[in-house]
Amino acid sequence: MNSQQPYSLIGIGLGPFNLGLAALIEPVAGVNALFFDQSESFDWHPGLMLPNATLQVPFMADLVTLADPTSKYSFLNYCKQTGRLYPFYIRENFNILRKEYNCYCQWVAMQLSNCRFGHEVIAINYVNELYEVTVRRPKSSKPEMFYAERLALGTGTQPYIPAFIDQLPGVIHTSQYLTHKSQLLNSSSVAVIGSGQSAAEIFQDLLPATQQGLQLNWFTRSPRFYPMEYSKLTLELTSPEYVDYFYHLPDERRKKLLTKQNALYKGINYDLINDIYDQLYAMSVDNSSLPINIRSNMRLEKITPAGTANTCNLFFTETEQQEPYQCQANYVVLATGYKYKEPVFLQGIAERINRQPDGLFLVQRDYTIDVHDEEIFVQNIELHTHGFVTPDLGMGAYRNAHIINKVTGREVYHIEKRIAFQTFGADASTPLSALNTDASTALSTL
Repeated sequence: MNSQQPYSLIGIGLGPFNLGLAALIEPVAGVNALFFDQSESFDWHPGLMLPNATLQVPFMADLVTLADPTSKYSFLNYCKQTGRLYPFYIRENFNILRKEYNCYCQWVAMQLSNCRFGHEVIAINYVNELYEVTVRRPKSSKPEMFYAERLALGTGTQPYIPAFIDQLPGVIHTSQYLTHKSQLLNSSSVAVIGSGQSAAEIFQDLLPATQQGLQLNWFTRSPRFYPMEYSKLTLELTSPEYVDYFYHLPDERRKKLLTKQNALYKGINYDLINDIYDQLYAMSVDNSSLPINIRSNMRLEKITPAGTANTCNLFFTETEQQEPYQCQANYVVLATGYKYKEPVFLQGIAERINRQPDGLFLVQRDYTIDVHDEEIFVQNIELHTHGFVTPDLGMGAYRNAHIINKVTGREVYHIEKRIAFQTFGADASTPLSALNTDASTALSTL
């Protein structure tokens, strides 16, 4: 066994959630942590870094603020240090640009000494009561071994393409959009499939090209183009007490409830829907026959090559009329979302992981999945146990505060117990004012 000092925690994957964990754990006394990512640098969804796209959460949902507003790794400090604080203040918009969020995360990553990019984790084993993490760097064929008492899994989700769709040359996922944008603009027709935020952003980005003759189609299986529900009482569902409420529901009820909550985290920004309509209206003033085809209730059945070169046939069923519909396009952009794919390296510690009967991780309330509820933490894998807030950037710091407090065995970061004015469930009756009055120990042990 390697004689190096074992780490308190090793994190695998450096998306926003584990990067936030790295930033929050870095100043904590008595804890040594290390984070690996196989990418050479931080770059968040580069294929969707559209110039005017914004986050759907306010800037306070950065890597650290909701756990530690005093952190030097906050978005506001990034603005101050890069000379952008006053322009951000004058802009008066809480929702920051997506590309600006990416720049902010890159700024944080470059300052952290506990992050290692360009390091691929290829195996994990449990040896002498420690997790042995085997890492390979692309420029070195010799693996390196690191040891830790705990793990934080943050490998994230991957682009999802349904199995019935063949990987034809003209079929791409939204994550590849900017890489292929010039080809799409030089084609005769494009079909966008899906009704979420990414589909809407790409449709809007391609709209100006229709004035140069591009045929632009937008299809969704949904009965309409849903806006994301963003009223303030609904936003209280992104709260610690709603996570508690959802977590303690029976598994079957959680599954059923999630199917009804798509509009809470999968819809389109309300302003974006209106902007698209306004653009269509303005374009129609001097052109009553726009090369645009927008249809809901369209379930995609299959995509096949057409007789014409570089063209696809798309076959749909109109779900209310139960009638077939067909069209052609040179390119198809699939806004089919992302799904978690379990890393192969977890096979080496399979006996230490708890699972549900369906094979999904049995995630405890404090985000652990190991048999002792102490050692293996997960990030953005607990949708089935903790609800739709799982991928929400605004809950990242909250989850990381839980993880750090668990790792240290003390309250490093104060965790709010209740923030909502409404009450979830029949049993909870403690008033809001009685739960969040004592934060005197928060941050005291950094």
